[in-house]
Amino acid sequence: MVIPSARSTFFLLISSLLVVSSLVSAENYNQEPEFTVPLAKGLSWSFYENSCPQAEDIVRTQLKKVFKEDIGQAAGLLRLHFHDCFVQGCDGSVLLDGSTSGPGDEQDAIPNLTLRKKAFEIVNDLRQRIHKKCGRVVSCSDIVALAARDSVALSGGPDYAVPLGRKDGLTFATPNVTLANLPAPFSNASTILEALATKGFDPTDVVALSGGHTIGISHCTSFTRRLYPTQDPVMDKTFAKDLKEICPKLDSNGTTVLDIRSPNKFDNKYYVDLMNRQGLFTSDQDLYSYKKTKDIVTSFAVDESLFYEKFVIAMTKMGQLSVLTGKNGEIRANCSARNSDNQAYLASLVDDDVESLSEF
Repeated sequence: MVIPSARSTFFLLISSLLVVSSLVSAENYNQEPEFTVPLAKGLSWSFYENSCPQAEDIVRTQLKKVFKEDIGQAAGLLRLHFHDCFVQGCDGSVLLDGSTSGPGDEQDAIPNLTLRKKAFEIVNDLRQRIHKKCGRVVSCSDIVALAARDSVALSGGPDYAVPLGRKDGLTFATPNVTLANLPAPFSNASTILEALATKGFDPTDVVALSGGHTIGISHCTSFTRRLYPTQDPVMDKTFAKDLKEICPKLDSNGTTVLDIRSPNKFDNKYYVDLMNRQGLFTSDQDLYSYKKTKDIVTSFAVDESLFYEKFVIAMTKMGQLSVLTGKNGEIRANCSARNSDNQAYLASLVDDDVESLSEF
């Protein structure tokens, strides 16, 4: 663990003094937010109010238990939502298992090879719990969005309302399409801003979404090119020395935390790291080096409430990327397989579905 320098201690003190409570209390997470973000057609702040009012409580109650055992799973679920939405929209396609959906699916893409297997299991478990209570009325893509929100909130970050009503996609993206839509950790800020601008994100959105790296871990291969053969001169020397102990060569297979100050707490310390040249990825650190984003990083580092506000807005935007609603898509009976690939499983649910749907 790196011992913060005097300068980093100064920034740590400033940000600690400005910590505020979450934007929305845990008891009100299903209420419409105060800020205005246009909703995609078919989404609603109260979509399951009649068909499955217990859905959000089921997700949160179970995730409290999961995170009590392993808080690291919060980062895995948050990352799953990012990787789903950035590639052909928030349609749950990243959940599809290649063994049932055909060869060359999203999960085979290099950026998705390090998604936590446990995250997929947790989502399917949540789906089972919700469908047992309400019938097959809640989509897997909505469950992923709720799990991401609760991962943030239960890790100490902001609680916020999530618009719901997504349907699950019938197709998955190829590895090449997946790779083209997920910013690489060695990309610079200019490249990332340009790529995400095509999805409707401005620089503030990009910096705020990058704050998701305040929790979680990374594999050495995502950043060792900053260490070998020549060390990135931007990187803090003590930080680099510690990383070399964890990753002694270019192709090391170790892991380390993304935020050295509070790796399991969703806060603004990630931005303090950047100001102290202790960002792990090039895509992280360059946000503080690049003139269009440097001031945004600084503002988030000294004002956690501002970061929370902008993060919630950016997440709400991201969660609506190319969503399927209405008659488009489906509600999967199994999050890892399209319904057409899972007829035997669907047949076992027919009676339960008919019984649950008769209530509406």
